[in-house]
Order: sequence, then C-alpha cells, then structure tokens
Amino acid sequence: MAGVEEATQPPQVDVSNTSSGAAEGYDKKCIFCRVVNNEMGTELLHCDEDISCFRDIKPGAPHHYLVVPTKHVGNCKSLNKEHVPLVKRMVELGKEVLQKNNITDLSDVRFGFHWPPFCSVTHLHLHVLAPASQMGFMSRLFYRLNSYWFITADQLIELLNTKGETN
Repeated sequence: MAGVEEATQPPQVDVSNTSSGAAEGYDKKCIFCRVVNNEMGTELLHCDEDISCFRDIKPGAPHHYLVVPTKHVGNCKSLNKEHVPLVKRMVELGKEVLQKNNITDLSDVRFGFHWPPFCSVTHLHLHVLAPASQMGFMSRLFYRLNSYWFITADQLIELLNTKGETN
C-alpha cells in the first residue's frame, strides 16, 4: 500500500511454556497477542517492543486502525496513572499512521477505547477512525462519544491522571 512503510518484525516471544505466558507479556489465548507475534498473518503497520498497529478487521471508517501494546496489557479499566505515557504514545502512533496514509485533518478523527464490559478483546486497544464524518450509522453508535461504552483517549488520560488522587 502506498504511503505505508514496511514494518519491522516484532521480537518473537517464547510461547513454548504451557502456561498462558501472561507474566512474560504474552497470553496465548489473546487474539491481539497472537497478531503482534505474527501468528495470524495480519499485516503489521508498525511494531516495536512497546506498541503495534494493524487494521481493524471490521472497519468502522475508511481508515480504522488498532494500536495495541506489544506486550499484553488488560483493558482500559485495569489501567492506572502509570499507564498515561503508554496511552499517549498509542495516540501518537495512531496519528503517525494516519499521516502516512494521507489523513492530515486530525479534527475529523476519533481516538478511543471501548469501556468494559463493552469490549470484545481484553487486550488494551485504541481505535483510530478517520474520517469520523464518514462513519456509517452502526459505527457512529459503536464509537459514540459521551456514551457508556466508548471513552475517548483524552477522557481516559484525564481519568487515569485523577485515579491516583482519589486512592
């Protein structure tokens, strides 16, 4: 695809252990762990030791990418203040991938997470959708702002920053 640089191959995680491997940052039952470990044949648009990016298999917009930690991290409800830099880096990578694909109007982009229990995969994943103005009816519902089931990246960062203050 034009404008997308060839991604480097992720470091392979040793999955020979019969346990889930979650302690090593890999959960063999997690579809996203398997994707970033090149077990599913999914094209990785970006992959490094911290975060990876690939296309959503059911796109909600002309450009719909998922940015995930390369090592298994639970859903957004399991995060704390220490995860703020990770979430910010995920957003930055989402912007970089959009720009490589000639999406320059970042005011027409949606960055966000499904809030448990409304997420089908428990591996933390940021939805990057653009242009948001071209999302269909169902996508506008699934990725709806100010809903019980979808939280923007900015809202999550704000929540995580205040989480430490309330504990």
